Amino acid sequence: MHRLDLTGEVCPFTFVRTKLALEALPIGDTLEVIVDNLPASKNVPRSCAEWGQEIVSVTPSIAPDAERWAIAITKRRA
Repeated sequence: MHRLDLTGEVCPFTFVRTKLALEALPIGDTLEVIVDNLPASKNVPRSCAEWGQEIVSVTPSIAPDAERWAIAITKRRA
C-alpha cells in the first residue's frame, strides 16, 4: 500500500494531490491518503468515486494533537 500524507492541506488541493498520486500508480494498487481537514475527509472519497476509483475505507482516528482520517483508495481506472 502506498501512503500520501496531506496533513495541513485543504480542499481542493487534497483531491488534486490525491489524483496525481493515483495517476502514477498501476491499476489495482491501493493508496492510503491521510487528511486532517473535515471537508477533505468527505470530498476526497466522493471525488475519487466519481472519477471511477474504489473507496476501500474512510477511517477516522483521533491523534493526540488533531483529528485525522485515513482514506484507502484502490485504483480501478486510468
